[in-house]
Formats: sequence, structure tokens, C-alpha cells
Amino acid sequence: MVMNNGVNTDDINIDIKNEDSYTSNFIRKIIIDDLESGKHKEIVTRFPPEPNGYLHLGHAKAIMLDFELADEFNGRTNLRFDDTNPLKEDTEYVESIKEDIKWLGYEWDDLRFASDYFEEMYNRAALLIKKQKAYVCDLSAEQIREYRGTLTEPGIESPYRNRSVEENLDLFERMRKGEFKDGEKVLRAKIDMQSPNMNMRDPVLYRIAHATHHNTGDKWCIYPMYDFAHPLEDAIEGITHSICTLEFEDHRPLYDWVVRECEMEHIPQQIEFARLNVTNTVMSKRKLKMLVDEGIVDGWDDPRMPTIAGLRRRGFTPESIRNFCRATGVSKTNSVVDYQLLEHFLREDLLGKVPRVMGVLRPLKVVITNYPEDQEEQLEAVYNPDNPELGSRKLTFSREIYIDAEDFMENPPKNYFRLYPGNEVRLKDAYFIKCNDVIKDKDGNIVELHCTYDPETRSGSGFTGRKVKGTIHWVSAKDAIPVEFRLYEPLILEDDDEDDDKPFLEKVNPRSLEILNGLAEPSIKNSAPHQKYQFIRVGYFNTDPKLTKKDKLVFNRITALKSSFKL
Repeated sequence: MVMNNGVNTDDINIDIKNEDSYTSNFIRKIIIDDLESGKHKEIVTRFPPEPNGYLHLGHAKAIMLDFELADEFNGRTNLRFDDTNPLKEDTEYVESIKEDIKWLGYEWDDLRFASDYFEEMYNRAALLIKKQKAYVCDLSAEQIREYRGTLTEPGIESPYRNRSVEENLDLFERMRKGEFKDGEKVLRAKIDMQSPNMNMRDPVLYRIAHATHHNTGDKWCIYPMYDFAHPLEDAIEGITHSICTLEFEDHRPLYDWVVRECEMEHIPQQIEFARLNVTNTVMSKRKLKMLVDEGIVDGWDDPRMPTIAGLRRRGFTPESIRNFCRATGVSKTNSVVDYQLLEHFLREDLLGKVPRVMGVLRPLKVVITNYPEDQEEQLEAVYNPDNPELGSRKLTFSREIYIDAEDFMENPPKNYFRLYPGNEVRLKDAYFIKCNDVIKDKDGNIVELHCTYDPETRSGSGFTGRKVKGTIHWVSAKDAIPVEFRLYEPLILEDDDEDDDKPFLEKVNPRSLEILNGLAEPSIKNSAPHQKYQFIRVGYFNTDPKLTKKDKLVFNRITALKSSFKL
């Protein structure tokens, strides 16, 4: 299948699902059945990020499911921050998550924080103690892991498992008052140390952490674990369908146990779907933070990062990301999607929307020897033939111009149609030129070309005397403006695999960023942040909002004009 932007999607090794595969997904069918049976009168979903990093591409798919499924059935979606670990969370992450969700095109109904429910969670934990379903344990974290057993060996009960209700309540209250050090005690559920499901072997419900919380300050020094807090939050908020990724499937029995044993009035349903995995892309906030902390990237919004902020800064559009997520479908089976599918949707979105302009990444000077030295002319050029509403601009043409060094070869191979000695090409929106001489410096480097032009071949003149096979772009030496072009390759050389023993940082591509000092036509000199262009024959670019200054234009290449991927 060849799309109208020239990208052959047959080269993309992925099953591109149609719209029906997204709209008819199994989660949607569950919701329809629940509404038709009367189980729920209103659908309520939630997007529950932990504010310990920036959202990434995988979160975009979860956001789409939570918001669009609720919206389709006139329901509600809460944005809830699972802020139960003050050691890793920060208001910076809270604000970035809000911005990302809005940029993707979604609005939440209610803004909630897990920390809003800390008092109720504490009371529910006390209820478990009273029901002899929880106990305070003095084992260290390492001992708890040892006692837990393995997939083939049952666990061993803690020596503190049979403390009395009164002793457990007293110790739990003293934990809250701050009488114990971090790690000295934990509250554990009393379930089944013989369970084949490791998550049910007396999991930790509360731990001590003497740390200032971004939302509650120093009010608390004990904090609930995710597996205890999350189901309670869903029950408190009346969430009907708690949608999460497949790695939480083994946690569902514990999720249901917490809701049941804490005697929650509302019973939410956890539903798992396959997470979004993309080639040469890491979907782990822990590893993304490692890239930031090690200085491998210049922040969470580095254009090489798969974070929503990084994709936005690079130049991806919300529409392209949403369409990409829809195309990958919703299933219960893990798979890996080719990154080039995301680029395909970016090209499809920008094709008729953005101006097409000229810029040379590696300038090579060309002197047109038969063009008068004191002459120049203004050539008319449309911005985008697919969108006449974008208008046109004037291009200055004179004796000296610049072309891209990659458009010239002194000794070309067969079927090379760009410029070389004795060959004639068309300059885009201008004239035919022919290379006559190659000027080199003392080291043998090509520094200048001498060419002649044919004044009869002006673009738009109707000239039909002969044809040339190559058309190249150019800029005028008189008014071209300096531009910094940033070109990107995958940040990760291999697909990320949690089970891979190879250290993660060894997979980082040392050539993921190439910075070139080039030239561009003057029509772009007042480009605003996030202004997008198609630089003719080079790719789609975005004005970097962070690095561009009044006297310095910086462009990030979002994607090349066509895929270079080969099977």
C-alpha cells in the first residue's frame, strides 16, 4: 500500500489495524454489556499516573482509552495522581502531566490525588487489622523477599504474623506518629504465604518514609503501597472500569481482595490490555530518568525522548500521536510496533498543512559565472501546491547561491541524477544550471562550484526545449539566514527488554544527535516556537521552542520525507 505522501507502508513491518479494530475493542464490548445489563448507569474511568516522571508515548494510549471510552458513553474521566511515594514525586511532574494531557486534546472531569484519601486509607488498614487480615511486621525488606519464596517454592510465614489485634493496632498507630525509623516496620496483609500468586503472599500495605510529601507536607510519615492504595482510590471515586496494562493482570486478585476486605461500598472492575511497545524506544520512567540524570539527554523534553514533552518539542502533533495509538489497536497480546508507523501518521497529518521552504544543511557555494554580477531577480514560489491558501513568497536569485553538499558528487555512480561535472540539473523554482569547474582548497576539499545557467529555462516560463532528471534545492547567498539544524536517529540502538542482561546505557546510540550549521531562505526568519515546515527534499522540521532565540534559529527534524527502513 502506497500512501499519497510517498511513503511505502509495505516497508513497515507491522499490521496496521483499521479504525474498526480500535472502536470494536474488547474493553468497549465489556462496557456495552455492563450498560445493557444495568450493572452501571454511568461509566467512570480514570487516568492515574504517578508524578515521578514525565509521561511517555505508552501513556498516550492509556490516556486515549480512558478518556475516549468514557466520552463515547457520556461518562466521566478523572485525572488522579497516585502520589503515594514522596521520595520520587514532585510538583514539576504534576504540572507536566497536566500540560501533556491538555496538549493531547483531553480534559478531565475531576482532579484528584491519592493523598486526598490518606486518612480513609489509614482507617481501612486499621479495619483489616481488626479483622485479623493485616499485621505489623518487623522483618527487613531483604528478609521479606527471602520469606516470600519463589515461583516453585512456597513462602514462609513471618514470625510476627500472629501478633494480637491490640498489639498490631498499637504498633500501626505508633508507626503513624513517627516512633520508628524508615524500614523498621511495615504493615502487611495476611493472606496466604502458600499462594501460587506471589502477589498474594502477605504483600506490604504500608511502609515508613520520613519524607516531605509534595501535597501533604510532613503530615504523614507512613505511606500506602500502590497495590493497596489504587483499588481503594478507584472504589472511593466510583470508578467503573479501571483500565491498566497487562503487567497488572497478576495483581488483580490482590486488587479485588483489597476492595472486598476493606468493605468498600463501590466495587470497580480492573481490566488489562497490552501496553504499547515501540521499536528502539524505552517505555520505562526509571530508565528515562536515568538518561536525564546521566546527562545523555538535555532533559525530559529532549527531542530524542519518547516522552510526550519530547515528542511535542521535536514537532509531533497531537493528531499524529492519537492516530498512531488508534492504529495499534487494543488487545490482550503484547507486541512491538515499528516507530516508523508513528512517523507515517506525522507525515500524513502535516502533508497539506505546512509551508514548503528551502534550506541547505551542508552549504556548498555555487558561482553562476554567466549571470551578471550586479543583477538579481525575484522568483515567485508557492508555499505548498497542495494548499494554495498558504500563499507564496519571493526568492532572490543572483550570481552566488548555495546548494547542499550532498547534491554534488565529483565522480558519481551510475544513475546519479544530481549535480556533477558536465551535468545539468534544475534549481527548484529557478533555472537549469550546469557544473563546469570544481574549486578545491589546498587539502583537496571541494569549497566552490562554478556553473552556468540557461536564462531560457526559468521555472514557469513554459520552456520545453529539453529535460533534466534532477531537481535540487538552493538558497541565495545574498539573503540566506543562518540556521542550526538538528537531525535525530533512534536514541536506543536495540529494542528494550527488561529481561536482557545487557546494561541499559550500553544500548544508547552515541550518534543519536547530529547538529549542522546550515542556511535557509529568509521567509522563515521570524518563525515562532513550534512553527513547522517541510524543508524541500530534507524532511519535516519544527522550530525548537527551547533553543531558538531572537538571533538564533534552531530546527528539529521531526522526520525525513520517506522511510529509509528496509526488511
